[in-house]
Amino acid sequence: MIFREAAPILKRLLKSFPIVTVTGPRQSGKSTLVKEVFPEKQYVSFENLTLRKLAKEDPNGFLSQFPNGAIIDEVQRVPDIFSYLQTLVDERNEVGLFILTGSNQFEYMQNLTQSLAGRTAIFKLLPFSYSEIYGKNKVNLDEMLLRGFYPAIFDKNISETDFYPSYIATYLERDVRQISNIMNLSVFQNFLELCAGRTGQILNKNSIAKKCGVSQPTIEEWITILEASFIVYRMRPYHKNLKKRIIKSPKLYFFDTGLVCNLLNIETTEQLKKHPLRGEIFETYAVSEFIKYRLHQGFRINLYYYRDSNMNEIDVIIDTGYGPVPVEIKSGKTINDSFFKGLNYFRKLSGKHKKSGLIYGGDRTYLFKNTKIKNYAEVYEMYDELVKSENWILEN
Repeated sequence: MIFREAAPILKRLLKSFPIVTVTGPRQSGKSTLVKEVFPEKQYVSFENLTLRKLAKEDPNGFLSQFPNGAIIDEVQRVPDIFSYLQTLVDERNEVGLFILTGSNQFEYMQNLTQSLAGRTAIFKLLPFSYSEIYGKNKVNLDEMLLRGFYPAIFDKNISETDFYPSYIATYLERDVRQISNIMNLSVFQNFLELCAGRTGQILNKNSIAKKCGVSQPTIEEWITILEASFIVYRMRPYHKNLKKRIIKSPKLYFFDTGLVCNLLNIETTEQLKKHPLRGEIFETYAVSEFIKYRLHQGFRINLYYYRDSNMNEIDVIIDTGYGPVPVEIKSGKTINDSFFKGLNYFRKLSGKHKKSGLIYGGDRTYLFKNTKIKNYAEVYEMYDELVKSENWILEN
């Protein structure tokens, strides 16, 4: 059993709320985690047709079976249960009763916010982080990017070449059909592959629409579907107190590099090493690690990017209470002056002598002038050192 960083956070949340809701992508390890963290709670899943029927026909009778609360998996399959949970927890006025899980955020988040507002903590669980799988060990970078981080690949020893095609097929046939009345799934799969080819890049919905043969509003709807099912993330541009014309479109990132590689038909490390998008795939990895760091501690995502009309850019801006912290992400193993161009520009633009970070594809760690340089295995350490120390972030 691989220890999940989220475990102590979930325990803490259930001591403060009557209900904790764990959401995230399909097969990110939600059920396994909550059963491990709360072994004292009875586990039921609405994948079970009998239990689902009982809960739909007699919700009060169903919930009365659990005087000490329970884990209810795939809760979105019985959306009416939320109203009955609201009544139950209000009557009992206790904390630590129910843990709800579900993959399809789009199906039940509206019900959660309407029925259980103030009664549930919402926790988002993504696939494994680097530190959860590899600790502080350095592994082959291209093998790591190709494999990705979904738990089944590691827990069940399933190869990535077997896992991802099945994952994609299940997502298309099951999740997408439940979300939207998409008649032609082959067009949607083409859209998904086109998005994979744009990970780490400025989102151009018009370009994708033309290649898919659909309208821009349709592309917006489909991207929203990918976001709601934790396939992609749109990173917004940073613009606070900067008197420059900035690019206003978001950047598109996938949450998992293994999924990206499979959608791009990258099957070997040799193909990945030579692929024109290797840099963007590496950047996708680093950004997803930053996101996991935030979400798995129960925090909201505070990441932005910067690019202006003169094409000056920074890959990631961490918005902290001390101010913006710029981070560049480079897949190269050899550090050169070009890596610092954006960081130097942003330091002058912000008007303050900010520290900055650089994540690269090499093995060593450096401190170069005002920039903390970390290798690909130390993304979490990078975040800690840049954000948690006021003395590190601001010059005296």
